[in-house]
Amino acid sequence: MFGIGMPELIIILLILLVIFGANRLPEIGAGLGKGIRNFRGSIKDAEKEIASLNEEEKDGKDERKS
Repeated sequence: MFGIGMPELIIILLILLVIFGANRLPEIGAGLGKGIRNFRGSIKDAEKEIASLNEEEKDGKDERKS
């Protein structure tokens, strides 16, 4: 996992706890989760659109050959 071990993760979490406080950490985690979920969804939508454009292009070439 990017060369980050358990001690490094604990230090990062402690720094975040000091900076943001215990009450804000769940909100930050939820926001990050929503952002990642939206990013994955947009990537899937883009892949579907590219696939449909490739299919349309392939169909157009097949019709011209006939």
